[in-house]
Amino acid sequence: MTSYLFKNGRIVDPVSGRDAAEDILITDGIIEAIGPVPEKKSHRIIDLAGAIVAPGLCDMHVHLREPGFEHKETIDTGTLAAAAGGFTAVCCMPNTNPAIDDASVVRSIVAKSRSLREGVVDLHPIAAVTKGREGKDLAPILELAEAGAVGFSDDGAPVGDALVMRRALEYAALTGLPLIQHAEDPSLAKGGVMNEGFVSTRLGLPGIPSLAEEIMVDRDIRLLRYTGGKYHVAHVSTAGTVELIRAAKKEGLAVTCEVTPHHWTLTDDAVAGYDTNTKMNPPLRSAADVDAMKAGLRDGTIDVIATDHAPHSFDEKEVEFQYAPFGIVGLETALGLVFSGLVDTGILTISQVIEKLSVNPRKILSLPTLEIAPGKEANLSFIDAKREWTVDVSAFRSKSRNTPFHGRRLRGRAIGIFNHGRLFLADGGMS
Repeated sequence: MTSYLFKNGRIVDPVSGRDAAEDILITDGIIEAIGPVPEKKSHRIIDLAGAIVAPGLCDMHVHLREPGFEHKETIDTGTLAAAAGGFTAVCCMPNTNPAIDDASVVRSIVAKSRSLREGVVDLHPIAAVTKGREGKDLAPILELAEAGAVGFSDDGAPVGDALVMRRALEYAALTGLPLIQHAEDPSLAKGGVMNEGFVSTRLGLPGIPSLAEEIMVDRDIRLLRYTGGKYHVAHVSTAGTVELIRAAKKEGLAVTCEVTPHHWTLTDDAVAGYDTNTKMNPPLRSAADVDAMKAGLRDGTIDVIATDHAPHSFDEKEVEFQYAPFGIVGLETALGLVFSGLVDTGILTISQVIEKLSVNPRKILSLPTLEIAPGKEANLSFIDAKREWTVDVSAFRSKSRNTPFHGRRLRGRAIGIFNHGRLFLADGGMS
């Protein structure tokens, strides 16, 4: 029997409502006791020194690039980055080669994830909505769900055909899983590389108008009203989108959404230096849009914080702005940006943060609810909310380094995770 005694931690569990400084005894991966626990020689004692103990964090929007683009990231390096960032679960998007549009691909990803990192980070595939993510013929949605997919998305390639989207919503409704849309009207966004506005005009770069996102969300909400099912908007970025989702929720529609840390942290002013690490899709928006993201997080319109971790190699990003790929890595900077930008500023409480990083993603994807209680399997994230640190890309576990936050001073960082009976410490590896 292997026993871990975690002492002097602050348990924050939104499901049970627990928020207290208590010790946790875990034996063979199961929580045996919470509260005062006598120390024994057989216990491996971990002093958390006041760190937060949270139900394991889940990032529902991650690009692991495998199969097909292993020069950017692999399942191995991506899950290691997730562990270092404090996540016990990630959901990988289907823009791989081949796309995750076949049940055999879903099963192979699940099988490989279990053999890597010794299962400390759970990997849940998001399958494609259409074959090859081409937006034409539906992928075998029911088979993909049976194989282990937890949602459906053509991420990076919006489902533009309204009839295809209608059918996709109808089939996804049979599984109880969400259809996740990269909301963008391709005709309005075509050729754009940043937010359309004053800054894009000054820089001479073609823009992507906020209207491109909002028109697609409006159309999809109308389709959802007709078909039923569950609809999730990936990486919202505009004030208009937040308002559309807010109204749909009030109507009682099953609409949820996520926001990334960079969309509440940076504005399109960050593009002024033509740093390709500020190029992402959806693009960095205006200050008013950033304020809307914070307001949506505060009032619950925005359900989830997700990273949209999108690794690219140095050579791919080291080109002219217009030719660089969209996307940045985010797994290892997320918590620092969350605590610095949302908790320290009073926008969210720690409990609300954990809801958006752990409870809500699992609920949306129909994954088991985690609870920190005796008799439950231990699936935990440990967070030092007061730790100050400087982002250093040379220390990343991810295979890629494309971030605009290198050198930024942050407060709040993961110190480890515990899952499937294994402890991973960010500064000390696995045990």
